[in-house]
Amino acid sequence: MPVSFVDSNVLLYLTSGDAAKANRAESVVAAGGAISVQVLNEVANVARRKMHMQWAEVRAMLALLRGLLDVHPLTVETHDAALAIAERYGLSTYDAMIVASALLCGCDTLWSEDMQNGLIIEGRLRIVDPFVAAG
Repeated sequence: MPVSFVDSNVLLYLTSGDAAKANRAESVVAAGGAISVQVLNEVANVARRKMHMQWAEVRAMLALLRGLLDVHPLTVETHDAALAIAERYGLSTYDAMIVASALLCGCDTLWSEDMQNGLIIEGRLRIVDPFVAAG
């Protein structure tokens, strides 16, 4: 069964003051899916640096995400695939790492606010902005 992959920018809206975006992000997560260790790292970085969360709060949020979504490791295979994707599609290295992780875990949808909505990667992974899709 195809699986969705969730980018860090969508997960960060779970704690947003924007109720509509927080609710949409919650719906995406509630449907299940996958993330990578990179996504956890990005969430932790933004939570500390921009949201000024305490370490205990960051750990609690990460534990919640790890309990709700399947977490996939970063590997050399992911790195190599991402470099090829970055070159082919003109994505940043970090966005390409997210895309490569999604492809390697067999996902057909990548929920991301930061990448081109509707872009299809390798003929099998569609990038969907959940906030545009929600109207």
